[in-house]
Amino acid sequence: MKIFLIFTFYLISGSVRCFDVTGYSGGSVLVNSWNLWCNYCFKYMVKLDPRTNIINYMKHDEWSKKGRFTLYRDKYGNLMIFINELNRTDAGRYQIGVDGQWFIEMTLNVKQDSCCGVSKRVMVNSGETANFSCEYSQDNKNDEKIIYKEGRNSTEMISSTWDKKERFGISDDRYKIFSVRITDVTPDDGGVYLCGVQIYRHSYSYSNIITTVYLHILNKVGSYRVSGYSGGQIIIKCEHPQYKTYPKYICKESDEGCSDVKSAGVENKWMENGNVSLYDDTRGGVLMVFFRDLNAGDAGTYRCGVNVSQYMVSFTEVTLDVKEDFSTMIILCVCVLLLIKALTLMFNVGQIKRQR
Repeated sequence: MKIFLIFTFYLISGSVRCFDVTGYSGGSVLVNSWNLWCNYCFKYMVKLDPRTNIINYMKHDEWSKKGRFTLYRDKYGNLMIFINELNRTDAGRYQIGVDGQWFIEMTLNVKQDSCCGVSKRVMVNSGETANFSCEYSQDNKNDEKIIYKEGRNSTEMISSTWDKKERFGISDDRYKIFSVRITDVTPDDGGVYLCGVQIYRHSYSYSNIITTVYLHILNKVGSYRVSGYSGGQIIIKCEHPQYKTYPKYICKESDEGCSDVKSAGVENKWMENGNVSLYDDTRGGVLMVFFRDLNAGDAGTYRCGVNVSQYMVSFTEVTLDVKEDFSTMIILCVCVLLLIKALTLMFNVGQIKRQR
């Protein structure tokens, strides 16, 4: 369960150096120090009372991380403070600074609240529109609604009701739900989105992030149909020349998603997995799937794909039809007819012998 509280503090002319922030157990806080990052300087973070070194004079161009605590540079050059997976022991006073330049003191309060912390998983095909909704308290119905996206070393604002961006739309029912719409999605849109409300106070502002959305992009590169006979065999081939060395898999689509995922597990070797055998050819970028004994339950639509990244899948859609082998049925019927005829003939011969 994730909860994010994004705090922005306005330190006017260096006069404000101490402030309070409040987060929720199990959640996170992201604080803008409104002081400049320094590439060549040592950064530190210390918890006071008692004094405990957390980030101990690290020097990095863009970020410094120690466990759940991160200092990083945002796109405006400011130093950001990020603490995730909060617990009650995180509460207390902190000192954060750039050695020889500046420092600030922050008091962190950690509360328990069962109302917060919602996450969801959204899957959408590349080129289509992604839609998801975020619920908020009625107390925030007049506040600005906002979306962030997590990056590799940072979290940046994407769009808001007061600052809309191209392809990103936010509609607010002004009651307790706002909807997010991302049009013409691309593989780069995959990732973790944080949506919430922006709350302004006299000397600072913060964003209360109430929903975490994991957006997965499905990139269908092709589709085809194959047919086989019940009791027979068939090989399905899927080509991924761009991702030759990536582990490949096949799964069967259903109303609940793509279930019964199977992979070879090793490269360039046939491996059995349930009722099929798989071969991941990393030289040609091909996955071969061998069905040994087809039955009606094997029929359906399969996704033959590659996990290009944590939030992006490239796949070929394969529809498998399984037919009855009528030639076998015809032979069986002929055999049955011949047996019936032979039995009838034997019965008639027996009748004639008894009459004599």
